[in-house]
Amino acid sequence: MTDMQTLYLLVPLAPLAGAILAGLFGKQIGRAGSHIVTILGVAVAFVASVVIYQDVGAGNTFNGTVYTWMVSGGISFEVGFLIDSLTVMMMLVVTFVSLMVHIYTIGYMSEDPGYQRFFSYISLFTFSMLMLVMSNNFLQLFFGWEAVGLVSYLLIGFWYERPTAIYANMKAFLVNRVGDFGFLLGIGLIAAYTGSLNYAEVFAQADQLAATEMAGTGWPLITAICICLFIGAMGKSAQVPLHVWLPDSMEGPTPISALIHAATMVTAGIFMVARMSPLFELSDGALSFVLVIGATTALFMGFLGIVQNDIKRVVAYSTLSQLGYMTVALGVSAYSAAVFHLMTHAFFKALLFLGAGSVIIGMHHDQDMRNMGGLRKYMPITWITSLLGSLALIGFPLFSGFYSKDSIIEAVHASTIPGAGYALFCVLLGVFVTAFYSFRMYFLVFHGEERFGKAHHAHDAHHGDAHGDDHAHDDHGDHHHGLAPGQKPHESPWVVTLPLVLLAIPSVLIGFFTIEPMLFGEWFKGVIFVGDNHVGLKELEASFHGPVAMAIHGLQTAPFWLAIGGVALSWFFYMKRPDIPAAIQRTFKPIHSLLENKYFFDRFNEIFFAGGARALGKGLWKAGDQGLIDGVAVNGSARLVGWIAQMSRLFQTGHLYQYAFMMIIGVFILLTYWINRG
Repeated sequence: MTDMQTLYLLVPLAPLAGAILAGLFGKQIGRAGSHIVTILGVAVAFVASVVIYQDVGAGNTFNGTVYTWMVSGGISFEVGFLIDSLTVMMMLVVTFVSLMVHIYTIGYMSEDPGYQRFFSYISLFTFSMLMLVMSNNFLQLFFGWEAVGLVSYLLIGFWYERPTAIYANMKAFLVNRVGDFGFLLGIGLIAAYTGSLNYAEVFAQADQLAATEMAGTGWPLITAICICLFIGAMGKSAQVPLHVWLPDSMEGPTPISALIHAATMVTAGIFMVARMSPLFELSDGALSFVLVIGATTALFMGFLGIVQNDIKRVVAYSTLSQLGYMTVALGVSAYSAAVFHLMTHAFFKALLFLGAGSVIIGMHHDQDMRNMGGLRKYMPITWITSLLGSLALIGFPLFSGFYSKDSIIEAVHASTIPGAGYALFCVLLGVFVTAFYSFRMYFLVFHGEERFGKAHHAHDAHHGDAHGDDHAHDDHGDHHHGLAPGQKPHESPWVVTLPLVLLAIPSVLIGFFTIEPMLFGEWFKGVIFVGDNHVGLKELEASFHGPVAMAIHGLQTAPFWLAIGGVALSWFFYMKRPDIPAAIQRTFKPIHSLLENKYFFDRFNEIFFAGGARALGKGLWKAGDQGLIDGVAVNGSARLVGWIAQMSRLFQTGHLYQYAFMMIIGVFILLTYWINRG
């Protein structure tokens, strides 16, 4: 094994070692020991990823098997690594954000009794995610895919004594199973028709797949495969209608929201579709499907962010919306723009989540934005980093989000794929909506009158339904919910603010320095394939004259003015005339109710799926359990034995003449039979 291959192995195994040590020996090594081994593991993975990044930059890629598990029916099941520019970019994002979250957790979870368990889980998550992005075959991809799902289940339900957390993690688990069913079907079709699970071997047969039809249906096989794979991505990357788990996953502690639901796990679906670009390029039908789903998510999930009052849920809905943007980019074949947005979004969204967590610490675990305001002078570092994160999120020129988001909008504008017109409308209106709810949150939290430290008035039933970190520290007894009258918020400790500053730097700068190589350079050459008929990014390339020119040009474009309009409107509504939103809410009660109930998706699922499952369960219990098993199999067999016994009692009487009579009858029957035979 070469030195580089040893290094490849070190990347996922270092966090795994940390997870095992903290998980199994947490009591022996103590709290400090647990965070030291896990942070060390992730730091080693990050440094190794940087070295591998430089190696890939020098033109060295790797695609090979590390370990063959078994060979069955000509298909080999193996663990293997594919190290190229796409992989190494994901490795850097995953390890860096994970490292920041690990450090932040020391401050955030300092008083939690499950401290060692938490560190073990987040390290295990990092291992799973790295296995997913480094895989060179579908078996390992699926292993990583399921492993991140499992760890996210453990983390969302981290405070398992709270019913809401258990409900949320079950919901995430079940919704992801729906997506994974599609994903497994897609992998099954690939294995059945190509006889291989290795990416390179499958891609080599892509043209044959495109020429094949599904037996008995007449559908193009490639479209069926791509749509099945994308259904897997819809579950993981929370696209409509499989998005319902993500807002509820805010039940987990804030560091998890930042790691899983902003930077890494939810982008697994986006990464997977980009990796499968040689297949998706051959099916316009699948791309259209991806595009429409993504556009719907980008706009309609943004609307929901407007009516949220819980600080973490606002950020959660903005994640849904941004994932929609990435999916739209995939749909118009701008895979590199999708992955570019994935990377910039990972930094600024992790920053916003950790900023929200810092506010929650400062507010003594109150998450309702209506109890905040004026925090700017008490929490200066949290304020400035959150402002930078918000500007990156709305795509303000020169910030990282601007380069990735504008590239996506331009690519949609140039695209000819069916559904592109609808998508363009959604992503443009989405810019305004994003700016409005982001700055609504920013103004309500950091500016305006101070609404904390007063006797809390009951807002509405929505508040206090135990979401987020409200009851994280109930068991200490000395923590109360929110600030007491007269109490002031305070800036968070350095283990919380340092990751904020370190994440703010790439949130501002990374787009500026990486747009050229990632979108228009050679960076993804040979990794992401775009057909000649898909012109999304080609037109953008012709008009690209460097990041500065793009930013200056950006000041004259519709997205910029829509974003400014959103910011201005939220400032007017929430700083100057807070009576207007209240009046709008009263006037448009049905619309508000629709948004408040999240378009009734949950209600539909409860009635249709949960209700259907309940009815099916009841039917099976009545017919199957009571009728068939108890009635026929158990009680029926007993009754049958009883009946046979009763019948045989009629013949066993103990009278000699009866037995003699039976013998004569028997002989008579036998004789008759033989005579007839003869």
